[in-house]
Amino acid sequence: MSTSTEFRHLVRIAGKDLEGNKKLGAALSDIRGVGDNFAAAVVKKMGLDPSVRVGTLSEQQIHAVEKALQDVSTSALPQWFYNRRNDREAGETKQLLGSDLDFAIKNDIDAEKNVQSWRGIRHSLGLKVRGQRTRTTGRKGATVGVRKAALQEAAKAAAAKEKEEKK
Repeated sequence: MSTSTEFRHLVRIAGKDLEGNKKLGAALSDIRGVGDNFAAAVVKKMGLDPSVRVGTLSEQQIHAVEKALQDVSTSALPQWFYNRRNDREAGETKQLLGSDLDFAIKNDIDAEKNVQSWRGIRHSLGLKVRGQRTRTTGRKGATVGVRKAALQEAAKAAAAKEKEEKK
């Protein structure tokens, strides 16, 4: 598969150091913004063996993999495969990786806050956004949980004191 006989323990692809002893599909899914299915689809479209170890790839193959991850127009995958469909600013479909994905998500949340949509208000208050229950889960701060035993003892003491006062 590769022309180089030298094995590299660390391979840098898309700004992330990947372990050379991992298989290609598993190693690519370690990159933020690339899941298992997307990695498998890219490897299949490129015609590479998904069971090959990343450390055995040549420089040309590594460069081709990195280019395929960053330039979605060359891979000809369906539109629903990408993590950024119909981008708000550009209106195009693209695959974001690493810090670019984090930055785009942060900008989306900030836009929701500025518009003061329901989601934006929930984000700004630090509450759950997607309709989850909040009565018992997602608590933060000092008042987490209820001390049932202490409340029961206080109630017994108050009842005993009230009983003594009646006598």
